[in-house]
Amino acid sequence: MEIVCLDLEGVLVPEIWIAFAKATGIPELEKTTRDEPDYDKLMNYRIEILKEHGLGLKQIQDTIATIDPLPGAKEFLDKLREKTQVIIISDTFTQFATPLMKKLGWPTIFCNTLVVGEDGTIEGYKMRVEKSKLATVKALQTIGYDTIASGDSFNDLGMIEASKAGFLFRSTDAIKKDYPMYPAFETYDELYDAIMGVIPE
Repeated sequence: MEIVCLDLEGVLVPEIWIAFAKATGIPELEKTTRDEPDYDKLMNYRIEILKEHGLGLKQIQDTIATIDPLPGAKEFLDKLREKTQVIIISDTFTQFATPLMKKLGWPTIFCNTLVVGEDGTIEGYKMRVEKSKLATVKALQTIGYDTIASGDSFNDLGMIEASKAGFLFRSTDAIKKDYPMYPAFETYDELYDAIMGVIPE
């Protein structure tokens, strides 16, 4: 049995932190997992910038409320879910993801949780498990699933490498150059056809 594991930001929805950086005029917040492979380092960097500017969860959620899925994303997801099981595996947080899941038709998502103070300040975060994307696909494999994974960033490479098949989607030129063994696609139709190509009839 196959199960498809998809990244969220950059694959199905725009990058939340980039949208927030533009909304607030703080370019330092545009850095994502496409730029920084060390997620802990990236998140601690973001939290420090938020504190410097007096920004908290509400301001980020206000921005998220304005974000829609990428054009064609919901249709792609609906079409894929008619054929196979799909889980979104993301390093984002439940406090960010819930409104976006509503717009995507409530697919299953595995993500993490922010630690938020009473005043709305983001004080830290709790990862579900270390290397959560890789750990999740390995766990799915132990219960009888062949995983097929797709993502765009450094933190997706572990689950892509560990899966029966893995694909880059709308990734950076640098990642595509460094990981030429993974087919790279730019459209949902291409990704859908590639996934269907490795799922037995």
